[in-house]
Amino acid sequence: MQRLAIFGGTFDPIHWGHLLVAEMALHQVPLDQVIWVPSLNPPYKKAALFEHRVEMLQLVTKENPAFTVSVVETNRTGTSYAINTLIDLAAIYANVHWYWIVGLDTFQTLPRWYRGHELAQMCNWLIAPRLLGSGSTIQSELICQQVEQQLRQQSQTIHWQLLNIPLVGVSSSLIRKLCSESKPIKYLVPDAVRSYIMAHNLYSKKSE
Repeated sequence: MQRLAIFGGTFDPIHWGHLLVAEMALHQVPLDQVIWVPSLNPPYKKAALFEHRVEMLQLVTKENPAFTVSVVETNRTGTSYAINTLIDLAAIYANVHWYWIVGLDTFQTLPRWYRGHELAQMCNWLIAPRLLGSGSTIQSELICQQVEQQLRQQSQTIHWQLLNIPLVGVSSSLIRKLCSESKPIKYLVPDAVRSYIMAHNLYSKKSE
């Protein structure tokens, strides 16, 4: 049975933090493959064109045979929901034990996701901790346990584990902010992504 992980998100843009999380998940589980799934129409967010985000993902993942980019979202109309993504991928990949890679802040909202209680039981969850100061690992575990308890109250079970990764204080929102201010983003994103952003004038005040 294959062990595949879905890494979903807007990736607007993809940065070194995303790549680090995926690489650590790959070896910690270990996984056979990480499937990157950019959201076509993410709820509550406005993002750069889907084509741009896909292209940046493909540029930086193509050299890693354990990484693949899925555009399964292009087959769907309306808002992108996680459970639909898993159902669609499960129809493509057979005999799989599924994992889902997610940041701690996002995982904390899982009980409120569309059909989140159902989704919680359909895969194992790999949680990327966030910067919480001293004792961050303990605090991250407590937050995950709170999510587990909320689901248990609804008679739902969930299997999760924290990823053991260096905490990197970089985010897509920071990169977009720096771009809008014409400030450098070198060392925050791979060179191929930086070149793509500059070539297509993404995230600047003059961009569409």
